[in-house]
Amino acid sequence: MSALEWYAHKSLGDGIFWIQERFYESGNRANIWLVRGSEQDVVIDTGLGLRSLPEYLYSSGLLQDFGSKEDAGRRPLLAVATHVHFDHSGGLYQFDQVAVHRAEAEALARGDNFETVTWLSDSEVVRAPSPGWRARQFRVQAVQPTLILQDGDVINLGDRQLTVMHMPGHSRGSICLHDKDRKVLFSGDVVYDGSLIDWLPYSRISDYVGTCERLIELVDRGLVEKVLPGHFNTFGAERLFRLASNYISKAGICHKVSTFAMRSLASLALRVTNPRTSP
Repeated sequence: MSALEWYAHKSLGDGIFWIQERFYESGNRANIWLVRGSEQDVVIDTGLGLRSLPEYLYSSGLLQDFGSKEDAGRRPLLAVATHVHFDHSGGLYQFDQVAVHRAEAEALARGDNFETVTWLSDSEVVRAPSPGWRARQFRVQAVQPTLILQDGDVINLGDRQLTVMHMPGHSRGSICLHDKDRKVLFSGDVVYDGSLIDWLPYSRISDYVGTCERLIELVDRGLVEKVLPGHFNTFGAERLFRLASNYISKAGICHKVSTFAMRSLASLALRVTNPRTSP
């Protein structure tokens, strides 16, 4: 299957494109965002990486064609992982320039498929990307990041800047990217319009509460009008406030006890199925 078949996209305007993997039918299917700038383009999360995402970006016309006489003047392309979970980081190996938060840089560099929580089934991939492909073969490949991010860093695209916000809770290295001028938040799995997951290895409820408090502050200060999340549909400031507030209100003792049990089971299953390093 070609990259043009595997992926699909739509424009949200203002240089932002929403890309998805068409034949990965799962709640884990991550949103991939392309943000075009005047001096640099950024891909936020990369999906599973079962087909070449860079090839799709160029062959679809979203970015300058391969083989163009203007190759020497092609804008730099940076792939940013909002965190290293498999559904977001699987395609990072396809990019020359890769950025991730420092808390998860080592896990990515060694291909730690326990920390990437790799969990994929044949039934979720409704058309095989290549003959004979099976989900049990899938692993997040080890990638040496070229840019280590921390809270407050700014990724300069020329005519727009994306500010890194370290927002742990879902994972220890989760980040949001905030376009302050346009009041757009690329939230990864920090927040999306669904049940927030805090029971995976390296999830931490107390961190998540602090993160949700930061999200509420963004809304209260009028700094976010649109959220482009890691899963499902986009939403606005009012929904962001409600999702963050609801999480804080439910993060009591009972929630912590049930989450501990779920994390223990998830960790056991992941340790059995995933090595700590890529082969």
